[in-house]
Amino acid sequence: MTNPNTELLPRVLQALEDLKARNVATLDVRDVTSVTDTMVIASGTSGQHAKAISDHLVETMKDQGHEPLGVEGKETADWILVDLGDVLVHVMSPASREFYDLERLWSMPADTRDSAREES
Repeated sequence: MTNPNTELLPRVLQALEDLKARNVATLDVRDVTSVTDTMVIASGTSGQHAKAISDHLVETMKDQGHEPLGVEGKETADWILVDLGDVLVHVMSPASREFYDLERLWSMPADTRDSAREES
């Protein structure tokens, strides 16, 4: 059986590139969560840019037959989450991305990540 990410992930990355998303990072999280296989984190230069990126991503995925399971955060556009099932996309402002530091959080060993979550 083929991994759906081999088809979906490149399409997601291309849609982000289409609108010049910044600092795109891809994290394989299959070993740390059952929620998704891959997290993609990208930055917009402003709230308007982040919203445009997420809107383009959603429309592109729909056009290609990948209906998003949900979209959260468009109201503030500080952190927009697009749930595509096997790929979860975070489009964040640079300040939110630095504050939440998802790349570091999701690359921690599970026991360290659980401790960090309890402290916050």
